[in-house]
Amino acid sequence: MNGPSRRRVLKGALYGAGATALAPALSACGSVTGSVSDAEEIQYWNLFQGPDGGLMKDITHDVERRTPGLKVRSTVLEWGPPYYTKLAMASAGGRSPDLAILHLTRLPGYAPGGLLDPFDMGLLAEFGVRREDLNETVFKRCLYEGEPYAIPLDTHPFIIYFDRDMMDRSGLLRSDGQPLPFESPAHYLEVAEKLRKDHKKLGPLFGHVTDAAMGWRMFWTLFNQTGATFDLSGSRLEIDREVAAEIVEFIADIVRPDCRTMDLSTAIAAFANGQSPMIFSGEWELNTFRSAKKDALGAAPFPTFFDRPGAASDSHSLVLPHQSDADPDRRRRTHQFVAELLKSSLAWAEAGHIPAYRPVVESKEYAGLHPQAEYAAAADHPVLDPQAWFTGSGSDFQNRMCQALQPTLTGSASARSAVRNMESEINTFLSKPNPA
Repeated sequence: MNGPSRRRVLKGALYGAGATALAPALSACGSVTGSVSDAEEIQYWNLFQGPDGGLMKDITHDVERRTPGLKVRSTVLEWGPPYYTKLAMASAGGRSPDLAILHLTRLPGYAPGGLLDPFDMGLLAEFGVRREDLNETVFKRCLYEGEPYAIPLDTHPFIIYFDRDMMDRSGLLRSDGQPLPFESPAHYLEVAEKLRKDHKKLGPLFGHVTDAAMGWRMFWTLFNQTGATFDLSGSRLEIDREVAAEIVEFIADIVRPDCRTMDLSTAIAAFANGQSPMIFSGEWELNTFRSAKKDALGAAPFPTFFDRPGAASDSHSLVLPHQSDADPDRRRRTHQFVAELLKSSLAWAEAGHIPAYRPVVESKEYAGLHPQAEYAAAADHPVLDPQAWFTGSGSDFQNRMCQALQPTLTGSASARSAVRNMESEINTFLSKPNPA
């Protein structure tokens, strides 16, 4: 039967979905993917900038030095929607790199549309990486129709950082230096007030105002701990509205005394400068806090306030952007590079990320990293975004959820109104087809 190919249809769908918004990114995409390079080099796109970017560059160079014949050309692109737009268009247009970084929560928007190719686990095993070497919980989210369309490099969870000296003076540390558990939301609020009174400073901090992800991370963490219904599989969201409202009200209680109008940068600075004993934040802030607090810095997995442990998380994962006529030798060398990156992830852990490669996490060397080893258990219970084409890190979905929560957290709306607004936004997303 003659007619448009699946990939041609895909390209049309991508161009048709928000063409105005995508135009600048497509122009930039052309300039990046059109560059001429050594045919032997593995083309590797990533979004790592700042300290993470420097670290990934060093790791890549180290892999090249110890692997004869392997050459890698890294292209660093702007994080967020521009990166994911360029990746999608390069894959659909047949001008994709050999390898790219993808936040695992974005996989449902890519694998089903044919934008990625699956990995060969047998080939990875030849280079020393087996499925059982990878974090099983995270790896399960790498599968689409039973095939591995991503290989996780790490887990990066929402955790807590704390000032060891302040917490110890308040009698809130166990003998192993970790915080005493919070028995319930009410108990947490009591402890937070005790910390304010003990130190005559701010209580635990959570920066959220105008941020495009933090409000959602807190909500998704706490809601998931309850085990309540949140189902995106139908044409409309199925959610336990009562539980959702209780969670939003608890978040409002968390921020009410000190953080109702606090943005993320202010919260980070206040904790780093010793104005607070604790902060809810991402492990990616490790270097900022470690530089400021030195040995006084402690960290732990996100507290379990409800029925089960877990915290909002994602994974920097490696993917094979679709190539219609992939060269077998290049694919083999790409698999080799992936395996070597995983085996080098002790260095990646320096930035705070929890390696997905278990032999590293279970090593004596990793156990000697502090405070990384103290929150490593967070990778046992990662709570990735619900699976849908529109969810995930850097997505408009997360931004819309934060916008829906903002009026309640700043004190101008009820918890129930926030839940109604979240539900309305999600149903709008569900009413739209996946552009891929």
